[in-house]
Amino acid sequence: MKKNKKSDLTARELDVLKEMVQGKSNKVIGKTLFITQHTVKAHLTQIYKKFGVTNRTEAAMRAIDKGIILHQDSEQP
Repeated sequence: MKKNKKSDLTARELDVLKEMVQGKSNKVIGKTLFITQHTVKAHLTQIYKKFGVTNRTEAAMRAIDKGIILHQDSEQP
């Protein structure tokens, strides 16, 4: 699997992370990326492990803090 230069995330993990940061559910992420919800959960588990976090909010904050995801990429209310 190809790794992203900004982190140790794979390209697909980065795709999932970008969708998650936008507030999309696992179901919507799966449909958008043409993968199952189970696969989305597996990618999220790996993202959490690599970031040393335990939930979506912490992962999103870490991605923004590390500059992996730009703040404007996340949806604003």
